[in-house]
Order: sequence, then structure tokens, then C-alpha cells
Amino acid sequence: MEDKDKKIVSLHLKLMPYLEKYGILLLLVIMILVMHILQPDVFLSWRNVTNVFKQISWQSMLALGVFMVIVTAGIDLSVGSIMMLSLMILAVVAKAGAPWYIVVITPLIAGFLCGLFNGLGITLLRMPHPFIMTLGTLYIFRGTGNLISGGTPISGFTDEVRYLGHGRIDLQWLGLEKSQYLPVSLVLIAIVYIIFWIFLNHSKTGKWIYAIGGNPNAARASGINVNKILVIVYSLCGFLSGIGALILAGRTDSGYPNAGLQSELDAIAACIIGGASFFGGRGTVLGVFAGVMIMGILRNGLNLMDVSSFWQQVLIGSIIVLAVYVDVLRRDLGTRK
Repeated sequence: MEDKDKKIVSLHLKLMPYLEKYGILLLLVIMILVMHILQPDVFLSWRNVTNVFKQISWQSMLALGVFMVIVTAGIDLSVGSIMMLSLMILAVVAKAGAPWYIVVITPLIAGFLCGLFNGLGITLLRMPHPFIMTLGTLYIFRGTGNLISGGTPISGFTDEVRYLGHGRIDLQWLGLEKSQYLPVSLVLIAIVYIIFWIFLNHSKTGKWIYAIGGNPNAARASGINVNKILVIVYSLCGFLSGIGALILAGRTDSGYPNAGLQSELDAIAACIIGGASFFGGRGTVLGVFAGVMIMGILRNGLNLMDVSSFWQQVLIGSIIVLAVYVDVLRRDLGTRK
């Protein structure tokens, strides 16, 4: 009996590293299979798959930005408001008749500056936790967006402005039908995620970001300028929210006051489901994308099954609690080792 127990423990220890690395991908595959079984004629159709990617396009940008913040053991509650403010600035500039390339650049600059404001506020004002600063800017940025737009939607963008969120890549040259295409937003997601994967895994700054989340005091002792890195992280988080605003502008052809409302919670949820730790110092870009996909597939599948949005909220909330609990157990196990 003791030998059997030892074998089970040994097997568990051998499998743990693989489950930590690839468990989220396994969960994603299982979800896809389950949804396909429940909706065999619809779920894996080309139209529905492209709809899922379009639905998660702007959310994936917010989640990636929040992920970097969470890796530093921080939090950013303002990403939804940054996206809304960037979107309203884009709409105002577009309505003023600015050239399309100015309109496209505007939300990126606005998002970056909002993130810079968060980073400088957290470091220079010595906030006890980023929660406080970003909770304040959640209201500041959304209120500012309503002030500059008068709280009313602004619609009617040029095709160039809408391209990233609305454009299609024709695949007829591959022998596919006209209805079978790739959304430009999916290509953008792939490019951005690859760039940030390289940044976080193969640059000094990326390694310092993980080091700060793992142990900020040790990072300082090793000569890392923690405040500078935090400012960079929050600035990039804001910049990604600006990209999200640009994608959303293309999808909806408008800037509207309720844009991004509570989307910061979805972004945080995707990161936690994807394996990022609230304790900082762990998580992967691939895991974040898997987390975004899981939430997108879950919502899409439940909508296809005509499940009430209220039950969807209950289910997603339960998954978040379970993901955090698993993270706590994983941390306790690591401490005992």
C-alpha cells in the first residue's frame, strides 16, 4: 500500500509541470469539443468561429495589458475606461475631419498617456497598492470621455479607420468560398501577442517584469529600477487599451459612452483563468490568450444554447473563483516544497 501511494505521489509530481504548462490548453480543447457536441451544426462553422475571434478581438488587447500588470503583482481597474476615453477621442478627432492616419494614431497615443499617468501616479505618489490609483482613474478617464463627447455617441468613420476592426482577408485564392475569410483583427491579435511574447521572454525588461512580481525587494537589491519598470508596464497596458479602442471603433463604427463598461473585470478574469497569479511573477502570454478564448467560447456557446445572460454571469464568476482557488493551492504546494 505504501509503495502504491509513493507511485501515485511520484506520478503526480511528474505530471504537475506539464499540467501547469499545458493544462489551460487542454481545458480549451475540452471546451471546444463539448460545445461542438452540444451544437454540432453551428459551433465549429466558419461563420461562428470567425464571430468568436471578432468578439474577443478588443478584449484580448485589454487582457494582455492587464496580464503584464498582474505579473508585477499589481492590478489595473482602469483599462475599460482608458479604452472608452481613447475611443471617444478617436471619434471626436474623426468628426473634426482629421486625416485617417491621424485618427488611427490618436487612440494609441491617448491610451499610452493614460497608462503613463497611472504608472507615474502609483510610483511618484507612493500609492500603497495600484488598486487605489487605478480605481480613481477608472472614474477620471470615463468621466473625461463623457465630457469631451457630451455623453453622446459619435458614429461614421472612414473605411481606413475601420479596417483593423472590420476588415477581411479574402481566402478565395485558397479555393475557399467568399464567406470564408480571416478577420484582420485576428491577424492583429497574432502579431501583437507574438511581439509581447518575445518582449516578455527574450528581453531584459521582460525578465525584470517577472522578477519584480516574484520578489520586488530582491529585484531592487539586484539593481533593477522597479519604479521605472512599473511605469513602462502601466504605459504599455494603456497602449494596448488604445489598440482595443481602435479595433472596437472598426467593429461598431462609433464611439459611445458605455464602451468598455466592466471590461476590466473580463480582462482580469481571462488572465486568472489563463494561469496568471495574483501573487505575481507567473503566467504566460499563451495562457492569457487561452483564457480569453475560454471566456469567448463559453459566452458564444451559451448564447447559441439560448442560456440566460444571468446564468452566464454566475458560471463565469464560479470559474474565476475556482481559478483563484487553484492558484492559492498551487502557491501553498510550492511553499511546502
